[in-house]
Amino acid sequence: MGLFEGKKGLILGVANDHSLAWAIAQFVMAEGAVCGFTHLPDRPDDERQRNRRRVALLTDAAPNAKFLMPLDVSNDEDSRTVMKRTGEELGKIDFLVHSIAFAPLEDLKVNTIECSREGFKLAMEISAFSLMAVANAARDILNDKGNILTMTYFGGERAVPGYNVMGVCKAALDSIVKYLAFDLGPRQIRVNAVSAGPMRTLAGRGAGVDDMLILYEAMAPLGRNVTHEEVGQTAGFLLSDMASGITGEILHVDGGYNIMGSPGRMLDKYRDQMKA
Repeated sequence: MGLFEGKKGLILGVANDHSLAWAIAQFVMAEGAVCGFTHLPDRPDDERQRNRRRVALLTDAAPNAKFLMPLDVSNDEDSRTVMKRTGEELGKIDFLVHSIAFAPLEDLKVNTIECSREGFKLAMEISAFSLMAVANAARDILNDKGNILTMTYFGGERAVPGYNVMGVCKAALDSIVKYLAFDLGPRQIRVNAVSAGPMRTLAGRGAGVDDMLILYEAMAPLGRNVTHEEVGQTAGFLLSDMASGITGEILHVDGGYNIMGSPGRMLDKYRDQMKA
């Protein structure tokens, strides 16, 4: 019997097969969960429906994936429509996965101090406030003792050059996790976040992930980067009954990079290069 046998959930934010949300979905569905999915809405002029098609290639082949529909998290009516469809298809759900972030490229690529007012508002609305919005919309269909999980990054805790305004958004998201954990605590609904190391995802490419991967491999105690599968398994643990006593937590899956107070072994390699 799988960890999620008899469990049902809604997963927001799958973009393609490299998405961390898909890694989470694969794990929970393999353990018995039945899931609904959303995708980024397609532009009206996109006859090929590229966003939907990329996700449908995955969900159509997954027996435990029950539906796929668009979601614009900046539109409250959209969120209500998704939750209504979820209730019709699945009834009450046991978990909600939020893996959504966005900042305009022209605001993400500049120094944080140069981010535009409109770019900041949009990035914060999509990347942080959306967790509050979908959690609120899902309250009526979320079982007591259910779970909400979001994806964050270390750039919300420390300044990470290149992550820029998204780091500010993640700091807000981390705080929202804690406040939602308090708000939903009386229903025994747990709210947590996984803070993954840099990954090759659509969002990662926009934040200069290649340089981060080199840095993490050099500095992390494990001396390597983490995999999509490791992130999916850790998220699955937090969503499972095994983590019933954990809420408001930011759990790092980064090979231990976040604990380092110095460059560690990377400094030894630098010294060796200087001697050569």
